Amino acid sequence: MILSFIVAVSDNNAIGRNNSLPWSLPEDLKFFKRTTLGKPIVMGRKTFEALGRPLPGRLNIVLSQNKALELPEGVMLFHHAQEAIGWLENQGTAEAFVIGGGVIFELTLPLAERMYITRVHATIPDADAFFPNIDHTHWKMVWEEKHESDELHQYPFIFQQYERTEL
Repeated sequence: MILSFIVAVSDNNAIGRNNSLPWSLPEDLKFFKRTTLGKPIVMGRKTFEALGRPLPGRLNIVLSQNKALELPEGVMLFHHAQEAIGWLENQGTAEAFVIGGGVIFELTLPLAERMYITRVHATIPDADAFFPNIDHTHWKMVWEEKHESDELHQYPFIFQQYERTEL
């Protein structure tokens, strides 16, 4: 199984502020949906709460230490990332996506084989969630697509896909 990250990251590695995205980029949301639809998504409790509901068309998996956490029907709860990943592998999953937050990205970084990163050209000084620093000597960019800011997109951004060169 390929474990992929999908994340939008600012120039200062910010991914969130007050449990939400610190920007409005409709094309990034479309890219996220297009890329993850039909595939499992793995997230932490805070990310799930920020979404406000399970994302349709995807198996939603929440990681939390809280064994009493109540989730909507159809949303799976695991207490350890390895447990969730092992379960997905046993199901014959081809690709699963880690979608956040910062702690979950940090925990699963050693296992990730692919990253879909939206580089948002902005600095978010009051961010409170961050993407971990990546050692790019172990990753190769295989695709990118640039977008300028416009009336719907407050910042310019670049879609990038990376493949791990060594685990």
